[in-house]
Amino acid sequence: MRVNIAFRPAKGSGRPEEAPAAAASVIPMTNDGAKPDARDDGDVLPGGTVNAGAVVRRGSLVDRPAPPTAPALHAHLRALRRRGFTGAPLPVGRTPDGREQLTFVPGDVALPPFPAWALTEPALTSVGRLLRGLHAASADIPVDTCAAWPRELSDPEGGPILCHNDVCPDNVVFRDGRATALIDFDLAAPGRPVWDVAMAARYWVPLLDPESAAALYPGGPLDAPRRLRVLADGYGLSSADRALLPAVVQQATEACRAFVAVRVAGGDPVYRRVLAERGGWARWDRVRTWLRTHEEAFTTALLA
Repeated sequence: MRVNIAFRPAKGSGRPEEAPAAAASVIPMTNDGAKPDARDDGDVLPGGTVNAGAVVRRGSLVDRPAPPTAPALHAHLRALRRRGFTGAPLPVGRTPDGREQLTFVPGDVALPPFPAWALTEPALTSVGRLLRGLHAASADIPVDTCAAWPRELSDPEGGPILCHNDVCPDNVVFRDGRATALIDFDLAAPGRPVWDVAMAARYWVPLLDPESAAALYPGGPLDAPRRLRVLADGYGLSSADRALLPAVVQQATEACRAFVAVRVAGGDPVYRRVLAERGGWARWDRVRTWLRTHEEAFTTALLA
């Protein structure tokens, strides 16, 4: 989860993509079994929250801390590729020190305050289409029921597909102004497609009160009901799911709030800092009130 903050470079950053077969070997270890210093054989990618400073690019590969679900997740990503979905990284392997290697996706990633190119309606439409492509490719891939998928940001109702659950701007790679790939599947878990759409909408519409939105989207006030409709249209969301979406957005926002609260209560310095920088719990309260107040407007726009 990004809590509406990102650390990745915006232009030409690149992300995992299919690599040559020759690059498939694991990263060499030092004599004592430790990973070589990233400064000696790779470039640290300034990204993420939990993994900040721990993601390294080495040529056509990215290596990063592997999530506990890596075996099941890697199998899922390979199955996506076999079904023709190229908008996700391809896993290459894992290292003895608990890291994973993924192929590198070249492209642009938006950072707050978000640039104008990331806020256009064509960009928003393309995010919806990319997410729909992921879900369509995932539809007939059985979810590994033995994997300990993370539950904190997952759909509490469960669901038939493996949702990404963190489609925030710094997890979407663009080329020529269009979303082309999703990265960072660490929070993936079973859920309903509408849950993933709601999670994406929180960041891409964005579904924030005007005061909160202004800090991240300085180009002026955005028409949230209209943009929610644009995202839903790009995805091709059904009428039934459009009717559900405003309520699911509120449910997803509460899940994100609880996610942050657990980390703040545990003393996590990054989440404590981000919470303070973003206005504390008062900001979350404003967002909650704003979403409830505008639920009818969202429903009207979605179903018009």
